[in-house]
Amino acid sequence: MSNIGLIIAGGSGNRMHQDIPKQFITVNDRPIIIYTLEAFQKHPQIDWIEVVCIDGWHDVLQAYAKQFGIDKLKWIVSGGKTCQESIRNGVYHLEGQLNDDDLIIVHDGIRPIVDGSVLTDVIQKASQYGNAVSSLPYNEQIFVIDDEISTTKFIPRETLRRVSTPQAYRFRLIDEKYHEAFDKGIGINGSHYTNTMMVELGEKLYFAAGSDKNIKLTTKDDLEIFKAYLKSDKDNWLK
Repeated sequence: MSNIGLIIAGGSGNRMHQDIPKQFITVNDRPIIIYTLEAFQKHPQIDWIEVVCIDGWHDVLQAYAKQFGIDKLKWIVSGGKTCQESIRNGVYHLEGQLNDDDLIIVHDGIRPIVDGSVLTDVIQKASQYGNAVSSLPYNEQIFVIDDEISTTKFIPRETLRRVSTPQAYRFRLIDEKYHEAFDKGIGINGSHYTNTMMVELGEKLYFAAGSDKNIKLTTKDDLEIFKAYLKSDKDNWLK
C-alpha cells in the first residue's frame, strides 16, 4: 500500500492582496508551498506527492521542488475553477496508477505547518477505517442567531469538532465518490470540501489528531502568525 500526498495549490489567493498566488509568497527565502511539501517529503510514510497547481506556475513549482530537494514530487496537474474541481482533477489524474487500497492524503498547500504526528495519525486511522480527517475540539461557545442582534439557542461545544486538512481516504473510495458527486451535483459547490462531500454522500468520517498550529494562510494577518511560529523558540516542528 502506498501513501500519496495530494497537495491543493490551485487558488489565486485574492484575499492576500498580493501580485502572486499566496502559495508562492516567500517567507525566510522559502515559498509557502515548499514548507508544506517539506513536511510531506520528510515524513517516512509518504511515498509520493501530487500537487494540483494553478496554471502558469507548474514550471516554477518544479524548479522550487528541485532547488529544495522535494524528490517525492511525482505529479503536477492543473487546478479547476473551484477547490472541489481541483481536488477532483488530482484524484482523476491518479486513476490507473494507484491501487484501490492506496491512501490519498489531501492537504491545503497554504497550511504549511504540518506536524509529523498529525500526518502519522491520519494515515493510521485511514488505514484502519478507510478514511480519517484531522480534527480538534471546539473551545468557544456557539450560538444560533434569532435575528441580527439576538439569540436564544446555543450548540453545546462538546458535540462539535473542528475539521481541516490533512484528510486521508482510500483511493477507491475518494475516486468513486468524486465521480458520484460530480455526476449528481452533490457536495461540490460553495465551501464544500472532500469531507463535507463524503458526508452528503452518506459516508461516515473518522476523526484523527489535529493541531492548533495547522493554520490556513488566507489573509496578511495569517501570514504574520506563520512568521511568528517560525521565530518561536518553543516551536520545533521544523526540526
